[in-house]
Amino acid sequence: MRTLTRAGALSAVAAAALFSAPVAAHATVPGDNGTVKIHDATTGEELKRNEPHVCTFYLDAFGFDAVQQVDWHIEAWAPTAATKGETVKTGAITLDSDGHGRTEDLSLPDGHYKLFWNFDGEKGAAKHKVFWTDCKDSQGGGGGTTPSPSASSSASPSPSSSSPGSSSSSAPSSGSASASASPQGGSGDDLAETGNGAPVGLLSGVAAALVAGGGYLVVRRRKA
Repeated sequence: MRTLTRAGALSAVAAAALFSAPVAAHATVPGDNGTVKIHDATTGEELKRNEPHVCTFYLDAFGFDAVQQVDWHIEAWAPTAATKGETVKTGAITLDSDGHGRTEDLSLPDGHYKLFWNFDGEKGAAKHKVFWTDCKDSQGGGGGTTPSPSASSSASPSPSSSSPGSSSSSAPSSGSASASASPQGGSGDDLAETGNGAPVGLLSGVAAALVAGGGYLVVRRRKA
């Protein structure tokens, strides 16, 4: 009898522990939660997507601790950096009560860079993002990429065109605006995100089985 009673009690304790496990697995560590994004200056700060190719930009933070103090810096990065790791811009920001905040609009010469985001209570590595600035391409391209209007007009000898000058100049302009000369190999999103996944369904199933087993043992003991 005592053996059955003890077995039922142990099953109940084990079930309670399994039910509480998913909650613990999903708990965030104070100070290390949150994410930061690179946003083009024209992008709304409520959007949580990252934009690794920008001209004028700002840093947008989400989900950090309330009123958290942040120090950040940006380093020149390969392959465009003359000296990799050289700090090219720094700043500080205090986040709001929701752990959100944005910097002022920033600008850098065209190239590849890496953001390092350090904050109070940090227990691991800094948050970071790599990105490209390419203002030349975002403003319609530079010299040499636009086809010559004279070449375009000479390629069409038909005298029936009513305004050859306007048609030859508009076609190259649209082509250069859509062309992108920005290198693609170095872009990426290497932000260290927080949070753990847990097999909640599996744990819940095991817990339910243990509860059922404990109940069966208790009923059996009463019948005996």
